[in-house]
Parts: sequence; structure tokens; C-alpha cells
Amino acid sequence: MPISIVIGGQFGSEGKGKVAYRWAARTGTQMAVRVGGPNSGHTVQTGSIRTALRQLPTPALREGTVSVLPPGSYVDIDVLLREVELVGATPRTLMIDPFAAVVTERERKEENSSELRERIGSTASGTGAAVARRVRRDGTLVRAGEISELKPFICDTLTAIRQALNEERHIIVEGTQGYGLSLLHGGYGDYATSRDTTAAGALSEVGVSPLDVEEVVLVIRAFPIRVAGNSGPLPGEIDWATVGALSGQKDVQEFTTVTGKIRRVATFDADIVCRAIAANNPTHIVLNHVDYIADLSSPSGRRTAAAFIASVEERIGRRVDLIGVSPSDMISRSDVRKWDISHAWALVNRVC
Repeated sequence: MPISIVIGGQFGSEGKGKVAYRWAARTGTQMAVRVGGPNSGHTVQTGSIRTALRQLPTPALREGTVSVLPPGSYVDIDVLLREVELVGATPRTLMIDPFAAVVTERERKEENSSELRERIGSTASGTGAAVARRVRRDGTLVRAGEISELKPFICDTLTAIRQALNEERHIIVEGTQGYGLSLLHGGYGDYATSRDTTAAGALSEVGVSPLDVEEVVLVIRAFPIRVAGNSGPLPGEIDWATVGALSGQKDVQEFTTVTGKIRRVATFDADIVCRAIAANNPTHIVLNHVDYIADLSSPSGRRTAAAFIASVEERIGRRVDLIGVSPSDMISRSDVRKWDISHAWALVNRVC
């Protein structure tokens, strides 16, 4: 059962891209599948280099990884081809299913004219309009197999994935958005994305069996966010100045990858995470952005962060396995126990 699924437990931007990239290194992943469409960006930071991808899975940045866009994915050709050039993808390292949907200028115009951006905070990438066109089954949906620029990458992804599974090669499925944005299960009505964002939903878009899954990795963050604008309820909403005061980072602020607008931010809410846990039954939980809680370079800051982590675990009723302490680094839960006795940040070791 060599599939790991990485999904979000709040409203997106939990750091799934970072986790998928690190998880691939940890497991020796040879194939990574990205579901969803170009309406979300996943970021990886290695040293001072920050890379955001909207179509390809983040493990595509690792040499030797085969990237897959399955039948349930949505492809913006311009965005994809820019990323193909960025990572140096070839027909040997990128597979696109012929039945993947294509997001065209027509879909982007439909979403912009519908005022979705103003009404529900949509990115207006055209993904939702492509989903609707697929559901209508009126013969107007463009599929990847019809696009000449994509021909070199087109293949039967189900056969390729099944062959990899039969050979016991590890596969990562990189989900998009978060549980609170699920069209089916998030619980926020129209303030949702156009798809289901659970592990089961991601697996459905890939097209393989639940029996193939070994790990479900739920990624959450210390301060949940929503995209800018009228994007729906956000319990405990605060501002970035408050986050900065807690962390000691004067200029802490986040912008969305797709639209470049300032994200909304809130204090940790256990309810949405508990619902995500109930729906996804994760084998691992990753808590990112703990560096927003306090200055982790000081003993007192590490003690504050350790107390916050313990509080989160108590409130969600589950142990946190990995903790994100910077845009690029994660540590294990056992490393947090050292914070009360450590006299040097150097004792914090990367685990993946």
C-alpha cells in the first residue's frame, strides 16, 4: 500500500507543498500526483530559494521524480508550460492523462464575469467553471488529450500508477486547499472551492483504490488563514500585526500565491481541525507555522511554543507528529521535549 496522501485540515495554505516535498525525500518517493487545478499554489523553500507551483506537485523539484496529472485534474496550459520549463520536466518525468480537463480563457472569463471573486473570494482561475462544464456533459469541455502542446506528455496515468504500485514504488498524492473549503464536507456553504478536498476526494480524482493508501498526512497551521475578501467565516479572526507581535517578527504578513492579495488570519480553531480528523482519519499530523507563536531562537520562546503545541494536541485529541518551525524546516515531536532543557537552537534537527 505505498500511497501517501497529503491534505489540508483548515482553509488551505497549511504548508502542504513543503510537507509533500519533505515527505518525498523521507520516503524515497519516485512518483508524485497533483490533484485539483491552478487555483492554489504550493510553495517550497530550500535555503533562500522559494518556488511556488500551481500545477505540478512540489516533489517535481526533486531529481528523478515522475509527476502525474490524473484524469480528475484541471490544467491551465500556460501555467503548466511555465512550470514544465521551470523544473525541466520531460515526457519521461511528466505524465498527463488525456481525460484531464483544460482550463481555457473561456472559463476564466466566465468566472470573472460571474463576480465570484467579490461574492465568495474566489481566485477566478477558471477551475470552478471547468468543473461545472465537466458536470454539464454538454460536449464543450476541452480535455488534455486534445491539446497539441501537451501531446508529448499524454499517457494513460491509471496504467502507469498501477504499474508503479505493483512494483512497490512509493507514490505521494498532493491534495489542494483544505478541509474547510470542501464543497461537500467543509460546512461553509457557498464559501468553498469547486471540489471535495478530503483524502477520499483526492483519491477519487487520481482513480485508484482506497486499499492502495498507506498514509494520510493532515497538515494544519498555528494561525489558520482564508484568502482575501468576502471568503467566508473565519472564527477568531485577528490581524497580521497581532501575529507579528507574538512572534517577534515585525513584518510578518502572507499573500496568496494565485492572486497576490493579503490573506486573512485567525487564532487556532480546534473545531475545524477535529472535523478534518474525523473525515480523513490521518495517520500523521503536521503543525506548521509554529514560529509565528514565539521567537524560537530564545529558550522562553521555545517553552511558549512547546506549551502551544501541547494545548493543540489536547484540544484536537491527537498527537502532532511533525512541527514546522520555519518556511523550510520541520522537527519531530520528540525534539520539542528538548526545548525546555536546550541551550542552543542547534539541537533542533531536521527530520525530513
